[in-house]
Amino acid sequence: MNHAVLYVRDSTRHREFYENVLGFITVIDQPGQFAFMRAPRSANHHDIAFFTVGEGVGPSAAGQETVGMYHLAWEVETLGDLVAMQERLSKAGVVKGSSDHGANKSLYCMDPDGLEFEVMWLVPADRWGDEEHEAIVRPLDLAAEARRFPDMMELSS
Repeated sequence: MNHAVLYVRDSTRHREFYENVLGFITVIDQPGQFAFMRAPRSANHHDIAFFTVGEGVGPSAAGQETVGMYHLAWEVETLGDLVAMQERLSKAGVVKGSSDHGANKSLYCMDPDGLEFEVMWLVPADRWGDEEHEAIVRPLDLAAEARRFPDMMELSS
């Protein structure tokens, strides 16, 4: 996938959230109209864009009343990055849950319009074992994962 484009109530509010909470970089900003952003350490022109549709629109009914996208997932490079991101996301009050999926460790969050996104760390493929072919959803214990993967705790630069 190259990028995603979301209709949001206020592109400026989303731009600020993605900059301040997730560390994204603004590439193009037309306040009140649209914003194009690049994920940290991405070589892409933009990874996400937001188009303002106004405050009068209702919340997304995808998955409840309509078809639509469930969430976007943003990958961090190390388990240490995921631990640091959990602190940032928790401080921002946007974490709604977390899961250990075996091959990846995930934090589930809500953006300013209540759209879900995931921040995840992918376990190195040579350590997946039998979990590669299982649909795993169990509680995430980052402290236990840090003990299991001590070599993955360094923060990426």
